[in-house]
Amino acid sequence: MMFELDQFIAECRAALAEAERPKALREVVARAVADTGAVMAHLGEPAVGTVQKLYHAPDLTILNVLWGPWMTIMPHNHHMAAVIGVYTGREDNIFWRRIETEAGPRIEAAGARSIGSRDCVPLGRDIIHSVTNPLGKITGAIHVYDGDFFGVERSEWEAENLVEERYNLERNMRLFEVSNARLAGRMA
Repeated sequence: MMFELDQFIAECRAALAEAERPKALREVVARAVADTGAVMAHLGEPAVGTVQKLYHAPDLTILNVLWGPWMTIMPHNHHMAAVIGVYTGREDNIFWRRIETEAGPRIEAAGARSIGSRDCVPLGRDIIHSVTNPLGKITGAIHVYDGDFFGVERSEWEAENLVEERYNLERNMRLFEVSNARLAGRMA
């Protein structure tokens, strides 16, 4: 089966109406990333780290996330369920849980999962995770969110003390720029 974006969007929209929405969305994404060559033929071979908005509506956001080499995004939440399907490379996810300490609320690592090419993983609404591309090449992943990814206020946790703060989209997008500069320097 050839990956075609309009058909993929239609299938994701239909999955939103299913009683078991997370399972239905996961099945759609899993079918798509099963044929990695078809996804890359349609979306293009990843050349730079970036976030490409493939579809955006109040109830559904579909992104093509291209993680630059050795790039890490600090712990963050989404406040909506998501499905991640990797079609090239690998994402290493650390999952975090909230804890209370004498110094105040923090997070601590609660688990991890490596998501490789053709893997598809659902994330619950309340998941806190960080993502690292551990490879020296770009990782490509389709991220499907059952809501408005750009319209929801979210949190992230700063690196040193893991203290919660408001999610800063601009700062996170700069991480893609830094990774691209590193990649360009290697290629020069």
